[in-house]
Amino acid sequence: MGLLDDRQIDYYNSKDQRKIPKQDWIKEKMQQDYWEKGTQSRKSKEQWFNVNIDILMKRMGHNESDLHVLQWRHGCEVEQDGDEVKFSKGINEYGFDGEDLMFFDIKESQWVATVDAALPTKRKWDNVPILNQYTKGYLEKECVDWLKKFREYADEDLRNSSLPDVHMFAKKNSDDRSKLKLSCMATGFFPKDVQLTIMKNQKHLPDDEIESTGVRPNHDGSYQMRKSVEVKEEEKAEYDCSVQHRKLQQPILIKVGN
Repeated sequence: MGLLDDRQIDYYNSKDQRKIPKQDWIKEKMQQDYWEKGTQSRKSKEQWFNVNIDILMKRMGHNESDLHVLQWRHGCEVEQDGDEVKFSKGINEYGFDGEDLMFFDIKESQWVATVDAALPTKRKWDNVPILNQYTKGYLEKECVDWLKKFREYADEDLRNSSLPDVHMFAKKNSDDRSKLKLSCMATGFFPKDVQLTIMKNQKHLPDDEIESTGVRPNHDGSYQMRKSVEVKEEEKAEYDCSVQHRKLQQPILIKVGN
């Protein structure tokens, strides 16, 4: 699968055998030949995996009747420097049954084997310097160009999508009926970075008084977050919930009196 900022943008499996868009914006923006070339690339990689997992199993002395998983992860990370987007990190690594197998050291332009079974592959690949140069160039340049393009498309879609929904609600404490659990929930936002703050009489509450779910994924690829505080039902106080997000021009503020 392809991911952009933790959000799935495309998918391939051995049953369908085609590269499938998972976001409307990438389906609309990318031409048919992009999906056709991507499908052929994924098919080739699937065949490569089938051959090499058998080789690995023999090297490790595993029984062919057992289930094993060969994993590959590659991509890049960037950082923003003013208006400029710069390469930060390149990733090209393999795992076997959830354990590290080998990875590409971009600074040294060579592969590093983390288990003995990967040493023959490391030596074979390092013996073709032009392939390592291509891998380094792809991670530092071509991957960054794709990332910038996809972020531009995704941000355009983000600007055109609906605003985050913010709700504040109270529920009686089942153990102590004189107390309420006051919650503020923000949902439907993307990217996942968000600031959600509950204040009492316009003052920030200590962290140890706040219960937080942390940021959680929704089924549609967006995110949600909830924070709660326990209050006395008879207490006279005003509580505010403030939500700040990259998409909002100004914070959403909800007030509730108790």
